[in-house]
Amino acid sequence: MNNIVSANILRFFTLVLVQVLICSHINFLGYINPYIYILFIILFPVKNNRVLFIFISFLLGLSVDIFLDSGGMHAAACVFIAYVRPVVLKFSFGIQYEHLTMKFDAVDFGSKLTYITVLTVLHHIILFYLEIFSISKIMLVLQKTLFSSIFTILLCVLITIIFSRKTK
Repeated sequence: MNNIVSANILRFFTLVLVQVLICSHINFLGYINPYIYILFIILFPVKNNRVLFIFISFLLGLSVDIFLDSGGMHAAACVFIAYVRPVVLKFSFGIQYEHLTMKFDAVDFGSKLTYITVLTVLHHIILFYLEIFSISKIMLVLQKTLFSSIFTILLCVLITIIFSRKTK
């Protein structure tokens, strides 16, 4: 138990630092940025207190907001995906999630990709809509969501493959 807590604390700080110091300065083609800090929410253990998880997700988004001076947009997007995560888990993993028997490293790649994709796209839609905050610029929101989501999903999948523990 203590090992899991320390691993999550280390993951929290590492992802925030990588996001703030590296990923937020990529700005590819003027508007494409990866937001890999959401990997903390994606990989957080399933069998935990939901209220605590939503609060920790708020702190994650708030930490990024403080460093990037973004006024709470990241916190709102993180709280939203933390709130809808059980629905996305059930949609992506089905019966494994219902019985709480799933381990992220042991599930098939298609379910894992679906899970990462849905949470990433939801996060980005909320984030970019709050950033632009204009219904008349919905195409810009969708464009930023599409391209940043592709970049984020690729990096998140690559990171999970590199740092996964092989289970036999």
